Amino acid sequence: MSHKVHLQRIFTAPPERVFRAFTDPNALVKWMAPHGFIAKVEHAEVRTGGSYRMSFTNFSTGTSHAFHGRYHEVVENQLLRYSDIFDAEELAGEIEVIVQLKEVSVGTEVTIVQQGLPDVIPPDACHLGWQESLQLLSFLVNPSIPDQ
Repeated sequence: MSHKVHLQRIFTAPPERVFRAFTDPNALVKWMAPHGFIAKVEHAEVRTGGSYRMSFTNFSTGTSHAFHGRYHEVVENQLLRYSDIFDAEELAGEIEVIVQLKEVSVGTEVTIVQQGLPDVIPPDACHLGWQESLQLLSFLVNPSIPDQ
């Protein structure tokens, strides 16, 4: 049986900044991997029909998990719908991720649904990983630092 996680978070940043953090490879490596992991983006063609490939490396052990996928739908500053496919056989299957951004009075509401998680990934561990990543994302997007 495959699992599903649902997350929601409000950022004080505008949708354009939050969307850019989800689509800029240099931003992704700063926030996407949960605590204790290093992210590497090998390529990212963020457009409907585009593809990406990245990996997370456990800083303590050096173990790496690579994954790739396709962008099924990209609506600038509003929506990303893409798939994750891990290289490891024990993580076989396609995970669907939907990221919705909505402008709200204080910034941006982000809703994430990740479904089709393999049985070997406990939903609570996935949820915790996302919470850590979203905390890192807030540190990146919430500050509004003017040019000097």
